[in-house]
Amino acid sequence: MNQTPRHYHITTFGCQMNKADSEQMAGILEKMGFQWSDDPNQADLILYNTCTIRDNAEQKVYSYLGLQARRKQENPNLTLILSGCVAQQEGEKLLQRIPELDLVMGPQHTNRLENLLEDVFNGNQVVATESRHITENITQPRRESTVTAWVNVIYGCNERCTYCVVPNVRGVEQSRTPISIKKEVEDLAAQGYKEITLLGQNIDAYGRDLPGSTETGRHLYNFTDLLYFLHDVPGIERFRFATSHPRYFTERLIQACAQLDKVCKYFHIPFQSGDNDILKSMGRGYTIERYREIIDKIREYMPDAAISADVIVGFPGESEQQFQNSLKLAEEIGFDQLNSAAYSPRPGTPAAHWSDQLSFEVKSDRLQRINHLINTKAAQRSQLRLGKIEKVLVEQVNLKDPSQVMGRTDGNRLTFFAGDINQLKGKVVSVKITATRPFSLTGELV
Repeated sequence: MNQTPRHYHITTFGCQMNKADSEQMAGILEKMGFQWSDDPNQADLILYNTCTIRDNAEQKVYSYLGLQARRKQENPNLTLILSGCVAQQEGEKLLQRIPELDLVMGPQHTNRLENLLEDVFNGNQVVATESRHITENITQPRRESTVTAWVNVIYGCNERCTYCVVPNVRGVEQSRTPISIKKEVEDLAAQGYKEITLLGQNIDAYGRDLPGSTETGRHLYNFTDLLYFLHDVPGIERFRFATSHPRYFTERLIQACAQLDKVCKYFHIPFQSGDNDILKSMGRGYTIERYREIIDKIREYMPDAAISADVIVGFPGESEQQFQNSLKLAEEIGFDQLNSAAYSPRPGTPAAHWSDQLSFEVKSDRLQRINHLINTKAAQRSQLRLGKIEKVLVEQVNLKDPSQVMGRTDGNRLTFFAGDINQLKGKVVSVKITATRPFSLTGELV
Protein backbone atom coordinates (compact mmCIF):
# COMPACT_ATOMS: atom_id res chain seq x y z
CA MET A 1 0.00 0.00 0.00
CA ASN A 2 1.44 3.41 -0.99
CA GLN A 3 2.01 5.83 1.83
CA THR A 4 0.99 9.44 1.17
CA PRO A 5 4.24 11.44 0.92
CA ARG A 6 4.93 13.77 3.81
CA HIS A 7 5.84 17.36 2.97
CA TYR A 8 8.26 19.74 4.65
CA HIS A 9 8.95 23.46 4.57
CA ILE A 10 12.08 25.28 5.80
CA THR A 11 12.25 29.01 6.51
CA THR A 12 15.80 30.35 6.90
CA PHE A 13 16.79 33.51 8.74
CA GLY A 14 20.22 35.11 8.86
CA CYS A 15 23.61 34.42 7.34
CA GLN A 16 25.03 32.29 4.54
CA MET A 17 26.09 29.68 7.12
CA ASN A 18 22.41 29.24 8.01
CA LYS A 19 21.48 28.92 4.33
CA ALA A 20 24.10 26.19 3.92
CA ASP A 21 22.79 24.42 7.06
CA SER A 22 19.22 24.60 5.70
CA GLU A 23 20.30 23.02 2.42
CA GLN A 24 21.97 20.22 4.40
CA MET A 25 18.82 19.62 6.48
CA ALA A 26 16.62 19.67 3.36
CA GLY A 27 18.86 16.96 1.89
CA ILE A 28 18.43 14.85 5.04
CA LEU A 29 14.63 15.27 4.99
CA GLU A 30 14.42 14.26 1.31
CA LYS A 31 16.58 11.20 2.04
CA MET A 32 13.97 10.35 4.71
CA GLY A 33 11.20 10.52 2.06
CA PHE A 34 9.84 14.02 2.69
CA GLN A 35 8.94 16.26 -0.27
CA TRP A 36 9.38 20.04 -0.42
CA SER A 37 6.29 22.25 -0.09
CA ASP A 38 6.36 25.93 -1.07
CA ASP A 39 3.45 26.57 1.28
CA PRO A 40 4.24 26.08 4.99
CA ASN A 41 0.52 25.67 5.68
CA GLN A 42 0.44 22.54 3.51
CA ALA A 43 3.54 20.99 5.14
CA ASP A 44 3.57 18.13 7.67
CA LEU A 45 6.95 19.24 9.04
CA ILE A 46 8.00 22.85 9.48
CA LEU A 47 11.55 23.86 10.34
CA TYR A 48 12.61 27.41 11.25
CA ASN A 49 16.39 27.84 11.00
CA THR A 50 16.97 30.90 13.14
CA CYS A 51 19.35 33.81 13.64
CA THR A 52 20.02 35.70 16.85
CA ILE A 53 22.49 38.32 15.64
CA ARG A 54 19.81 41.02 15.98
CA ASP A 55 16.68 41.23 18.05
CA ASN A 56 14.28 41.92 15.14
CA ALA A 57 15.28 38.63 13.40
CA GLU A 58 14.58 36.78 16.65
CA GLN A 59 11.18 38.43 17.17
CA LYS A 60 10.14 37.59 13.60
CA VAL A 61 10.79 33.90 14.35
CA TYR A 62 8.47 34.00 17.37
CA SER A 63 5.64 35.53 15.33
CA TYR A 64 6.01 32.81 12.63
CA LEU A 65 6.15 30.12 15.32
CA GLY A 66 3.01 31.42 17.02
CA LEU A 67 0.99 30.92 13.83
CA GLN A 68 2.21 27.34 13.37
CA ALA A 69 1.77 26.51 17.08
CA ARG A 70 -1.94 27.41 16.70
CA ARG A 71 -2.12 25.22 13.61
CA LYS A 72 -0.56 22.34 15.56
CA GLN A 73 -3.28 22.58 18.21
CA GLU A 74 -5.75 21.64 15.45
CA ASN A 75 -3.38 19.15 13.75
CA PRO A 76 -1.30 17.25 16.34
CA ASN A 77 0.51 15.35 13.52
CA LEU A 78 2.31 18.53 12.47
CA THR A 79 6.04 18.36 13.38
CA LEU A 80 7.47 21.70 14.51
CA ILE A 81 11.26 22.23 14.64
CA LEU A 82 13.32 25.23 15.72
CA SER A 83 16.99 25.01 14.72
CA GLY A 84 19.92 27.41 14.51
CA CYS A 85 21.17 30.14 16.80
CA VAL A 86 17.96 31.10 18.68
CA ALA A 87 17.47 27.39 19.44
CA GLN A 88 21.00 27.13 20.81
CA GLN A 89 20.69 30.34 22.83
CA GLU A 90 17.30 29.61 24.42
CA GLY A 91 17.38 25.80 24.64
CA GLU A 92 14.76 24.26 26.95
CA LYS A 93 13.25 27.67 27.75
CA LEU A 94 11.67 27.53 24.28
CA LEU A 95 9.53 24.56 25.33
CA GLN A 96 8.05 26.65 28.15
CA ARG A 97 7.37 29.52 25.75
CA ILE A 98 6.11 27.33 22.86
CA PRO A 99 5.13 23.88 24.22
CA GLU A 100 4.00 22.82 20.72
CA LEU A 101 7.65 22.52 19.60
CA ASP A 102 8.80 18.94 18.91
CA LEU A 103 12.52 19.56 18.41
CA VAL A 104 14.90 22.33 19.45
CA MET A 105 18.38 21.89 17.96
CA GLY A 106 21.52 24.02 17.80
CA PRO A 107 23.70 24.49 14.68
CA GLN A 108 26.21 21.84 15.78
CA HIS A 109 23.44 19.22 15.47
CA THR A 110 22.50 19.96 11.82
CA ASN A 111 23.92 16.65 10.57
CA ARG A 112 22.03 14.69 13.27
CA LEU A 113 18.56 15.73 12.10
CA GLU A 114 17.50 12.20 11.04
CA ASN A 115 18.45 10.62 14.39
CA LEU A 116 16.80 13.42 16.34
CA LEU A 117 13.59 13.09 14.31
CA GLU A 118 13.46 9.34 14.97
CA ASP A 119 13.34 10.24 18.65
CA VAL A 120 10.56 12.78 17.96
CA PHE A 121 8.51 10.23 15.95
CA ASN A 122 8.80 7.86 18.93
CA GLY A 123 6.77 10.41 20.90
CA ASN A 124 9.51 12.48 22.56
CA GLN A 125 10.04 16.21 22.79
CA VAL A 126 13.77 16.68 22.06
CA VAL A 127 16.28 19.43 22.92
CA ALA A 128 19.75 19.05 21.33
CA THR A 129 21.97 21.98 22.30
CA GLU A 130 24.94 20.30 23.97
CA SER A 131 28.37 21.13 22.55
CA ARG A 132 29.63 18.47 20.17
CA HIS A 133 32.20 17.83 17.48
CA ILE A 134 30.65 18.31 14.03
CA THR A 135 30.93 15.16 11.94
CA GLU A 136 31.09 14.95 8.15
CA ASN A 137 27.74 14.10 6.57
CA ILE A 138 27.52 12.21 3.29
CA THR A 139 23.89 13.26 2.65
CA GLN A 140 23.54 15.40 -0.48
CA PRO A 141 22.18 18.85 0.46
CA ARG A 142 19.11 20.06 -1.41
CA ARG A 143 20.70 23.13 -2.98
CA GLU A 144 18.73 26.19 -4.01
CA SER A 145 20.82 26.74 -7.16
CA THR A 146 22.22 24.39 -9.81
CA VAL A 147 25.02 26.84 -10.70
CA THR A 148 26.41 28.16 -7.41
CA ALA A 149 26.92 26.34 -4.11
CA TRP A 150 27.99 27.04 -0.52
CA VAL A 151 30.70 24.87 1.03
CA ASN A 152 31.45 25.18 4.76
CA VAL A 153 35.16 25.01 5.52
CA ILE A 154 35.17 25.98 9.23
CA TYR A 155 32.39 25.98 11.82
CA GLY A 156 32.20 28.09 14.97
CA CYS A 157 34.26 31.06 16.15
CA ASN A 158 36.88 31.62 18.88
CA GLU A 159 36.66 35.43 18.82
CA ARG A 160 35.02 37.21 21.74
CA CYS A 161 33.58 40.41 20.27
CA THR A 162 31.62 42.02 23.11
CA TYR A 163 28.42 42.46 21.05
CA CYS A 164 28.32 39.06 19.34
CA VAL A 165 26.46 35.94 20.34
CA VAL A 166 27.95 33.68 17.62
CA PRO A 167 30.66 31.93 19.75
CA ASN A 168 27.98 31.11 22.35
CA VAL A 169 25.61 29.58 19.82
CA ARG A 170 27.89 28.11 17.14
CA GLY A 171 30.64 26.83 19.41
CA VAL A 172 34.42 26.79 19.05
CA GLU A 173 36.24 26.72 15.72
CA GLN A 174 36.22 23.36 13.95
CA SER A 175 38.01 23.20 10.60
CA ARG A 176 37.05 20.50 8.12
CA THR A 177 39.96 18.59 6.63
CA PRO A 178 41.27 19.81 3.25
CA ILE A 179 40.56 16.37 1.73
CA SER A 180 36.87 16.36 2.77
CA ILE A 181 36.40 19.93 1.46
CA LYS A 182 38.07 19.07 -1.86
CA LYS A 183 35.90 15.96 -2.24
CA GLU A 184 32.74 18.05 -1.77
CA VAL A 185 33.98 20.58 -4.35
CA GLU A 186 34.84 17.78 -6.82
CA ASP A 187 31.38 16.24 -6.33
CA LEU A 188 29.78 19.63 -7.01
CA ALA A 189 31.89 20.05 -10.16
CA ALA A 190 30.73 16.62 -11.34
CA GLN A 191 27.10 17.77 -10.86
CA GLY A 192 27.75 20.81 -13.07
CA TYR A 193 28.21 23.55 -10.44
CA LYS A 194 30.39 26.43 -11.63
CA GLU A 195 30.89 28.66 -8.59
CA ILE A 196 31.72 27.74 -5.00
CA THR A 197 31.46 30.11 -2.01
CA LEU A 198 33.68 28.88 0.83
CA LEU A 199 32.08 29.74 4.17
CA GLY A 200 33.30 30.33 7.70
CA GLN A 201 32.19 32.61 10.50
CA ASN A 202 35.86 33.67 10.59
CA ILE A 203 37.29 32.05 7.48
CA ASP A 204 40.84 33.35 8.00
CA ALA A 205 41.03 31.18 11.14
CA TYR A 206 40.77 28.07 8.96
CA GLY A 207 43.36 25.43 9.91
CA ARG A 208 44.27 26.81 13.34
CA ASP A 209 42.76 23.76 15.00
CA LEU A 210 44.10 21.21 12.51
CA PRO A 211 46.99 19.10 13.87
CA GLY A 212 50.55 20.33 13.49
CA SER A 213 52.41 23.63 13.48
CA THR A 214 55.99 24.59 12.79
CA GLU A 215 58.57 25.79 15.31
CA THR A 216 57.90 29.35 14.16
CA GLY A 217 54.27 28.94 15.22
CA ARG A 218 52.91 29.08 11.65
CA HIS A 219 50.16 26.53 11.25
CA LEU A 220 50.99 23.91 8.66
CA TYR A 221 47.73 24.50 6.88
CA ASN A 222 45.78 27.74 6.60
CA PHE A 223 43.09 29.30 4.42
CA THR A 224 45.54 30.51 1.76
CA ASP A 225 46.89 26.96 1.42
CA LEU A 226 43.31 25.71 1.05
CA LEU A 227 42.67 28.12 -1.86
CA TYR A 228 45.74 26.79 -3.70
CA PHE A 229 44.66 23.22 -2.95
CA LEU A 230 41.13 23.70 -4.36
CA HIS A 231 41.93 26.02 -7.26
CA ASP A 232 42.54 23.42 -9.96
CA VAL A 233 39.42 21.30 -9.44
CA PRO A 234 38.24 20.82 -13.06
CA GLY A 235 34.84 22.29 -13.92
CA ILE A 236 34.73 24.93 -11.20
CA GLU A 237 35.13 28.38 -12.75
CA ARG A 238 34.91 30.62 -9.70
CA PHE A 239 35.63 30.64 -5.97
CA ARG A 240 34.39 33.21 -3.46
CA PHE A 241 34.81 33.24 0.31
CA ALA A 242 33.33 34.90 3.40
CA THR A 243 33.64 36.17 6.07
CA SER A 244 37.12 37.59 6.67
CA HIS A 245 38.41 39.07 9.93
CA PRO A 246 40.86 42.01 9.68
CA ARG A 247 42.88 40.62 12.58
CA TYR A 248 43.94 37.58 10.54
CA PHE A 249 43.85 38.89 6.97
CA THR A 250 47.33 38.45 5.44
CA GLU A 251 49.26 39.81 2.48
CA ARG A 252 49.89 36.21 1.43
CA LEU A 253 46.11 35.71 1.05
CA ILE A 254 45.89 38.90 -1.03
CA GLN A 255 48.75 37.67 -3.26
CA ALA A 256 46.99 34.32 -3.71
CA CYS A 257 43.74 36.02 -4.74
CA ALA A 258 45.66 38.15 -7.27
CA GLN A 259 47.48 35.10 -8.70
CA LEU A 260 44.66 32.55 -8.80
CA ASP A 261 42.47 33.13 -11.86
CA LYS A 262 39.40 31.36 -10.47
CA VAL A 263 39.29 33.34 -7.21
CA CYS A 264 36.90 36.30 -7.59
CA LYS A 265 38.40 39.71 -6.93
CA TYR A 266 35.81 40.38 -4.27
CA PHE A 267 36.43 40.73 -0.53
CA HIS A 268 34.00 40.94 2.37
CA ILE A 269 35.90 42.37 5.36
CA PRO A 270 33.77 43.86 8.18
CA PHE A 271 35.19 46.95 9.90
CA GLN A 272 32.25 47.41 12.37
CA SER A 273 33.36 50.89 13.50
CA GLY A 274 35.57 53.66 12.16
CA ASP A 275 36.78 54.61 15.64
CA ASN A 276 39.65 52.91 17.48
CA ASP A 277 38.16 53.37 20.97
CA ILE A 278 34.89 51.76 19.87
CA LEU A 279 36.81 48.93 18.18
CA LYS A 280 38.61 48.35 21.48
CA SER A 281 35.28 48.27 23.35
CA MET A 282 34.01 45.80 20.76
CA GLY A 283 37.04 43.54 21.33
CA ARG A 284 37.84 43.47 17.63
CA GLY A 285 41.62 43.24 17.99
CA TYR A 286 42.70 45.67 15.22
CA THR A 287 42.86 49.41 14.58
CA ILE A 288 41.45 51.52 11.78
CA GLU A 289 45.01 52.09 10.57
CA ARG A 290 45.46 48.33 10.22
CA TYR A 291 42.11 48.08 8.39
CA ARG A 292 43.14 50.79 5.91
CA GLU A 293 46.44 48.99 5.31
CA ILE A 294 44.54 45.85 4.26
CA ILE A 295 42.31 47.78 1.84
CA ASP A 296 45.32 49.67 0.39
CA LYS A 297 47.19 46.40 -0.10
CA ILE A 298 44.21 44.79 -1.88
CA ARG A 299 43.97 47.78 -4.21
CA GLU A 300 47.71 47.72 -4.82
CA TYR A 301 47.50 44.14 -6.07
CA MET A 302 44.00 44.35 -7.63
CA PRO A 303 42.95 47.95 -8.38
CA ASP A 304 39.52 46.83 -9.66
CA ALA A 305 38.70 44.57 -6.69
CA ALA A 306 35.24 44.96 -5.17
CA ILE A 307 35.14 45.38 -1.40
CA SER A 308 32.16 45.01 0.93
CA ALA A 309 31.96 45.28 4.71
CA ASP A 310 29.72 45.35 7.79
CA VAL A 311 29.30 48.27 10.18
CA ILE A 312 27.43 48.67 13.48
CA VAL A 313 26.15 52.11 14.51
CA GLY A 314 24.94 53.14 17.95
CA PHE A 315 27.24 50.82 19.90
CA PRO A 316 27.11 51.57 23.67
CA GLY A 317 28.94 54.79 24.43
CA GLU A 318 29.38 55.80 20.75
CA SER A 319 29.57 59.60 20.58
CA GLU A 320 28.49 61.66 17.58
CA GLN A 321 32.17 62.21 16.72
CA GLN A 322 32.88 58.47 16.87
CA PHE A 323 29.93 57.86 14.56
CA GLN A 324 31.34 60.55 12.24
CA ASN A 325 34.58 58.52 12.14
CA SER A 326 32.61 55.57 10.77
CA LEU A 327 31.01 57.83 8.16
CA LYS A 328 34.46 59.17 7.25
CA LEU A 329 35.89 55.68 6.76
CA ALA A 330 32.92 54.61 4.62
CA GLU A 331 33.25 57.81 2.58
CA GLU A 332 37.00 57.46 2.00
CA ILE A 333 37.10 53.75 1.17
CA GLY A 334 33.98 53.79 -1.01
CA PHE A 335 32.67 50.27 -0.47
CA ASP A 336 30.84 48.45 -3.26
CA GLN A 337 28.42 47.30 -0.59
CA LEU A 338 28.20 48.02 3.13
CA ASN A 339 25.83 46.07 5.38
CA SER A 340 24.73 48.34 8.19
CA ALA A 341 22.97 47.58 11.46
CA ALA A 342 21.98 49.53 14.53
CA TYR A 343 23.47 47.92 17.65
CA SER A 344 21.10 45.42 19.26
CA PRO A 345 21.85 44.04 22.77
CA ARG A 346 22.11 40.24 22.63
CA PRO A 347 21.67 37.82 25.55
CA GLY A 348 24.87 36.59 27.15
CA THR A 349 27.13 39.27 25.63
CA PRO A 350 29.11 41.77 27.75
CA ALA A 351 27.94 44.90 25.87
CA ALA A 352 24.28 44.11 26.57
CA HIS A 353 24.87 44.91 30.27
CA TRP A 354 26.74 48.19 29.85
CA SER A 355 25.05 51.29 31.25
CA ASP A 356 25.84 53.63 28.31
CA GLN A 357 23.24 52.22 25.88
CA LEU A 358 22.03 54.71 23.26
CA SER A 359 18.38 55.50 22.65
CA PHE A 360 16.39 53.94 19.83
CA GLU A 361 16.02 57.40 18.27
CA VAL A 362 19.79 58.05 18.16
CA LYS A 363 20.51 54.61 16.71
CA SER A 364 17.77 54.98 14.07
CA ASP A 365 19.02 58.43 13.07
CA ARG A 366 22.60 57.19 12.67
CA LEU A 367 21.47 54.14 10.70
CA GLN A 368 19.49 56.36 8.33
CA ARG A 369 22.47 58.67 7.81
CA ILE A 370 24.96 55.92 7.11
CA ASN A 371 22.49 54.16 4.78
CA HIS A 372 22.18 57.33 2.72
CA LEU A 373 25.96 57.43 2.35
CA ILE A 374 26.11 53.68 1.52
CA ASN A 375 23.63 54.12 -1.34
CA THR A 376 25.52 57.13 -2.70
CA LYS A 377 28.91 55.38 -2.64
CA ALA A 378 27.51 52.14 -4.09
CA ALA A 379 25.97 54.13 -6.97
CA GLN A 380 29.36 55.76 -7.63
CA ARG A 381 31.13 52.38 -7.60
CA SER A 382 28.52 50.95 -9.99
CA GLN A 383 28.91 53.97 -12.30
CA LEU A 384 32.57 53.01 -12.82
CA ARG A 385 31.39 49.85 -14.63
CA LEU A 386 29.37 51.81 -17.26
CA GLY A 387 30.58 50.98 -20.78
CA LYS A 388 32.92 48.27 -19.48
CA ILE A 389 32.79 44.62 -20.47
CA GLU A 390 32.17 42.36 -17.46
CA LYS A 391 32.40 38.58 -17.16
CA VAL A 392 29.05 37.35 -15.82
CA LEU A 393 28.19 33.84 -14.63
CA VAL A 394 24.56 33.28 -15.66
CA GLU A 395 22.54 31.84 -12.77
CA GLN A 396 18.83 32.13 -13.57
CA VAL A 397 16.07 33.93 -15.43
CA ASN A 398 15.13 37.44 -14.27
CA LEU A 399 11.86 36.74 -12.43
CA LYS A 400 10.60 40.27 -13.15
CA ASP A 401 11.37 40.03 -16.89
CA PRO A 402 11.50 36.51 -18.37
CA SER A 403 13.20 37.83 -21.54
CA GLN A 404 16.27 38.59 -19.39
CA VAL A 405 18.74 36.41 -17.54
CA MET A 406 20.66 37.35 -14.42
CA GLY A 407 24.03 36.54 -12.98
CA ARG A 408 26.89 38.13 -11.08
CA THR A 409 30.12 39.76 -12.11
CA ASP A 410 33.47 38.77 -10.64
CA GLY A 411 32.93 41.69 -8.22
CA ASN A 412 29.55 40.26 -7.08
CA ARG A 413 27.32 42.84 -8.83
CA LEU A 414 23.95 41.43 -9.93
CA THR A 415 23.73 41.92 -13.70
CA PHE A 416 20.68 41.62 -15.99
CA PHE A 417 20.68 41.29 -19.79
CA ALA A 418 18.53 39.88 -22.61
CA GLY A 419 19.18 36.21 -23.28
CA ASP A 420 17.86 32.66 -23.33
CA ILE A 421 18.33 30.93 -19.97
CA ASN A 422 18.29 27.49 -21.67
CA GLN A 423 21.36 28.38 -23.68
CA LEU A 424 23.22 30.52 -21.14
CA LYS A 425 22.66 29.00 -17.68
CA GLY A 426 25.96 28.11 -16.01
CA LYS A 427 28.07 29.88 -18.63
CA VAL A 428 30.49 32.76 -18.04
CA VAL A 429 29.74 35.33 -20.75
CA SER A 430 30.94 38.82 -21.67
CA VAL A 431 28.41 41.57 -21.05
CA LYS A 432 28.78 45.26 -21.96
CA ILE A 433 27.28 47.39 -19.17
CA THR A 434 24.69 49.87 -20.45
CA ALA A 435 23.00 51.03 -17.22
CA THR A 436 23.92 51.10 -13.54
CA ARG A 437 22.07 51.19 -10.22
CA PRO A 438 23.61 51.23 -6.73
CA PHE A 439 23.56 47.46 -6.33
CA SER A 440 22.98 46.07 -9.83
CA LEU A 441 23.83 46.52 -13.50
CA THR A 442 22.12 46.08 -16.88
CA GLY A 443 23.97 45.21 -20.05
CA GLU A 444 23.96 43.48 -23.39
CA LEU A 445 25.61 40.23 -24.43
CA VAL A 446 28.81 40.84 -26.39
